[in-house]
Amino acid sequence: MPEPSPSAPAAFVSALRARRPLLGYWSVLDSPVSTERVARLGYDYVALDAQHGLLEYQGLLSSLTAIDTRGSTAVGVVRVIANDPAPIGQALDAGATAVIVPLIDTARDAAGAVAAVRYPPLGRRSYGPMRSGLRIGPNPADAHEQTAVLAMIETESGLAHVEEICATPGLDGVYVGPSDLRIALGGATSTDPAVDAEFEAALVRVRETAAAAGIAAGIHTADGASAARRLAEGFTFASVASDLTHLEQIARHHLSAARPAGSEG
Repeated sequence: MPEPSPSAPAAFVSALRARRPLLGYWSVLDSPVSTERVARLGYDYVALDAQHGLLEYQGLLSSLTAIDTRGSTAVGVVRVIANDPAPIGQALDAGATAVIVPLIDTARDAAGAVAAVRYPPLGRRSYGPMRSGLRIGPNPADAHEQTAVLAMIETESGLAHVEEICATPGLDGVYVGPSDLRIALGGATSTDPAVDAEFEAALVRVRETAAAAGIAAGIHTADGASAARRLAEGFTFASVASDLTHLEQIARHHLSAARPAGSEG
């Protein structure tokens, strides 16, 4: 497998901005060793979930370092906890190639996220590239070229303003949070099939709006087959499931194989 190099972030961001298909894996566990192994499998990125995941800053830093180790094919992406310059800057300083920013409701929110990623005069990121200086380089121009900002579309307001959000200068892409979006559309649960039609129509709207604006559109998916389907539909990038979900699924599978239903333990 190819090894990571200082050009890996640039190659990823270039592919993202060119809207070439990218496939990622979602991680919620503070487990750098398992994250390192996933990063060697061939994914284009590993997304670390600092919003709903079980990682605090040290876990985030350790996992970003693990993603960049020998044999990795992936770059590190972080879903930050909030649309705030502090966590966004911290994730970037730790070496994230891209940040996914949650709860973007308006173009103003999107502009704030962009500003938090870019140094002056393009934005308001505070200078202190503790680790990113090693992976991306210490110069602001390098950071602007090799880091990306992605706005989550997951609320009723975000969907209503998706055209303005996608037109935000400096925004590299949008990312659908399917669970929150389905609930926002009236779903009783994050997987409620009663709103399938509305949900699929919303995905088309997001995807086509992003394409018209010339930016990437991404989505979280439950499995590889779903990721392949969304990419075939025209999404630029897709993230697969999560490490915690897969751990539970495979453990249940082996338990069922070893102890068939109805048998005594």
